[in-house]
Amino acid sequence: MTAQVVAGLLLIAAIGWRNRRWRVVWLPSAALVGVALAVGAYWYIASAGMSDETNPAPYSLWIWIGLSGVAAGVLIAGWRGARWWRRGVSTIALPLCLLCSALALNLWVGYFPTVQTAWNQMTAGPLPDQTDAVTVTAMQKLHSIPAKGTVVPVTIPDMGSGFKHRGELVYLPPAWYATDPPPPLPTVMMIGGEFNTPADWLRAGNAVQTIDDFAAGHGGNAPVFVFVDSGGAFNNDTECVNGTRGKAADHLTKDVVPFMVSRYGVSPNRANWGVVGWSMGGTCAVDLTVMHPDMFSAFEDIAGDLTPNSGNKAQTIARLFGGNAAAYAAFDPTTVITHHGPYAGVTGRFDINGAAPPSPPRNVVVNAAANPNDQTAAANSLCATGSADGIKCAVVTQPGKHDWPFAAHAFATALPWMAGQLGTPGMTAIPLPAAPPAEPKVPPPAPEGPPPPPPHSAPDLQAAAK
Repeated sequence: MTAQVVAGLLLIAAIGWRNRRWRVVWLPSAALVGVALAVGAYWYIASAGMSDETNPAPYSLWIWIGLSGVAAGVLIAGWRGARWWRRGVSTIALPLCLLCSALALNLWVGYFPTVQTAWNQMTAGPLPDQTDAVTVTAMQKLHSIPAKGTVVPVTIPDMGSGFKHRGELVYLPPAWYATDPPPPLPTVMMIGGEFNTPADWLRAGNAVQTIDDFAAGHGGNAPVFVFVDSGGAFNNDTECVNGTRGKAADHLTKDVVPFMVSRYGVSPNRANWGVVGWSMGGTCAVDLTVMHPDMFSAFEDIAGDLTPNSGNKAQTIARLFGGNAAAYAAFDPTTVITHHGPYAGVTGRFDINGAAPPSPPRNVVVNAAANPNDQTAAANSLCATGSADGIKCAVVTQPGKHDWPFAAHAFATALPWMAGQLGTPGMTAIPLPAAPPAEPKVPPPAPEGPPPPPPHSAPDLQAAAK
């Protein structure tokens, strides 16, 4: 609010009253620039499937994008002939309006929970529990068990996929250091949202603190976590498929999994591997598990979509698969589940935000195709489809909106279930949350007037007939 008030006052001072030509020609022109910028941003975000009626962007975002365009127009059009102080105010107003646009965007997605988090991200500051590979190796050889887990940056070769990716991260719990070679612990693959870096789960999702707290309560035991790069670049939305934007699916299955087994000695057993994803990553978590049940046995889909999504269906097929509808179908979870047939030993949890929806019967497939961006409909549809083919699943509704704080809360809530499901030492399997019981039906109020006569029994009717 402080930034918005200051930006608004500076923009008003930058505009000023000036002369008649300024008010009639240049100021309306600057306003048109602002409107065009806001409309263009709205169209782009809507066409990319990032904003819809189920997850609308706040009005303040469009307002400040528009005011940023006005500020740019005022700065350029009003520079000539303006006094030195007005030029200075105009120069300051533009970046402040852009800052307010960024703040409005952050209020929508919750990407930076604190100023410190934003600063660490922009300056590439250290991650929680971060160390280096040399230190990890030395500690493991000496059986030096740390009080908390360690986060180590890794460079995973891409021989299996050819997918050009950024550096990734591995979390090692204290129990990993107990023996040499290390114990074959279970592993969880962590996937972020559409615009992501591998560190997002650690900075915005508070994952390290969540896992550290869990390990502290279980004698240092927790799964190993690998925070993967599913995009290769911040704005490269691959949806974890093999397509025109790279073979992201092959990277996750043919590069990451073998690397973790060979480098960190984790269990290669599919019963000990799970996937957690948020938003786009939630869709990836379902897709990877149902496409590779020989590799993964559990998933947590946090507010994912019904299908890989880069706009509407036609746009997605064109953007991700070069117009190849068959390739799209090969990565559509509903199609994959239906064609695969009965699964064995696969379980999943769908975390959605908002009011609890009515739970559909287990053998009924919900038609979510009418609005594929509705995460509630998507979760119920995928769970119903999976249940019909042997996948044990549950849809869990929790308060919040479609942002990183909700993702962090959902992950923390589901971690004990995931750890138990994957066979973490010292953990027993925890059942999936049960669907909430249906609300009892309230009978309608009795009509006014004398009560109706009681119904006749069969003997009464026979007596009346006689």
